[in-house]
Amino acid sequence: MMAHLPTSGKPMLISIPRDLYVPIPGMGSHKINAAFNNGGPQLLVQTVEEFTGVRIDHYAEIGFGGFDNLVDSVGGVQMCLDQPLHDPKAGLNLPAGCQRLDGAQALGLVRTRAFPNADLERVVNQRKFLAALMSKATSPGVLLNPFRLFPFVSGAVDAVTVDSGDHIWNLAWLAYKISGDPITTTAPADGDEFTDDGDSLIPGETTKSFFDYIARGRAVPADLLSGGTGAVS
Repeated sequence: MMAHLPTSGKPMLISIPRDLYVPIPGMGSHKINAAFNNGGPQLLVQTVEEFTGVRIDHYAEIGFGGFDNLVDSVGGVQMCLDQPLHDPKAGLNLPAGCQRLDGAQALGLVRTRAFPNADLERVVNQRKFLAALMSKATSPGVLLNPFRLFPFVSGAVDAVTVDSGDHIWNLAWLAYKISGDPITTTAPADGDEFTDDGDSLIPGETTKSFFDYIARGRAVPADLLSGGTGAVS
């Protein structure tokens, strides 16, 4: 997920699908998740920068192991589901409607791929949940309550890995910027194709145009945005 914080206009949360078929330095073309699997964060960032033309200033990584504790530290997050979600593989069994998700339930929500569009729908739910979590973390109920704030900060330190030049407070700034009403979208592809890596999303002129707007700091036209529906209102 790429967070784009322009000097003017709304911030953006951009999901880059793991099946996007891109050139990876030293490896040839593969699904983009192969960059992280083979070269860790360094190769992933290099791949994204060279493919998109967008400079990555900060990197943060959160593991599933600390994610649920982070959610619990703020007292859970209120979410409204448009449909019931049942996925034994993700340990998820939630009814439709508005409800407060604890850490384990939230982890199941961001992990589940039990949708017709699998990952493409999952990334929509992930973006919506991240925005809701950041909104909760920067609310007065957390910031002014030491019994919430200190566990959240401590949990973030334990759960989040940042680049060597970054600090946990870079995440606080990110949380503040995206806690309102960010533009959320999935990076577009120009179709799908079966490759050596299996069924892959193929970038094209639409993808190039999308990231050109980001790289130049210009507003992305509405016809290039694809928020998707997901299971979360």
